[in-house]
Amino acid sequence: MSVLVTRRKVIAGMGLLGLGLLAGCDSSSKLSYKYGKDLSDKILGRTFKLRDTDGNQKLLSSYRGLMPMVFFGFTQCPAVCPTALARAVQAKKLMGRDGDRLQVIFITLDPERDTPEVLKAYVKAFDPSFEALYGTLEETAETAKEFGVFYEKIPSGSTYTLSHSATSFVFDSRGVLRLGLSPSLTAQECAEDLLTVMEVC
Repeated sequence: MSVLVTRRKVIAGMGLLGLGLLAGCDSSSKLSYKYGKDLSDKILGRTFKLRDTDGNQKLLSSYRGLMPMVFFGFTQCPAVCPTALARAVQAKKLMGRDGDRLQVIFITLDPERDTPEVLKAYVKAFDPSFEALYGTLEETAETAKEFGVFYEKIPSGSTYTLSHSATSFVFDSRGVLRLGLSPSLTAQECAEDLLTVMEVC
């Protein structure tokens, strides 16, 4: 925690010096991440239209001013999804007050079973600020394709499970894709790279 706080103070000081020159956000800036993958040259996830658990339509622009972190999964996922969401909780805490700008968005790949009620209970159990989005089967497939996310149904007895990719996609506060966080990263590693994204916006 002390490492991140100290680093943040240095970043904040640098930010004040350059504020007059930047006059806002620079969406063209290339950032250097210690752990995650730089996705600033990718065009992913810009046009999705899904619904939140209250039935409101949500687009990427709905989160302007926040730092959206998008993760795809399903509520019956045995390990990968709960681990990713728990990691996001810890990363948010490690970011201190800056964590308030992190908006975790969980997009279900299993709309057949993940009803709005189920989704809301699931994500809010991790953090009250987390949001879950869903769509029809067609909208889900289209959104996953837009992000380059792989998933498929795997039969399991009388039911099924899902195999899916597990990257967390991070956008800056203007909706520019910046960072990909792999499931192998720790909460501390994620927090450091998330703070780097905030250097731009």
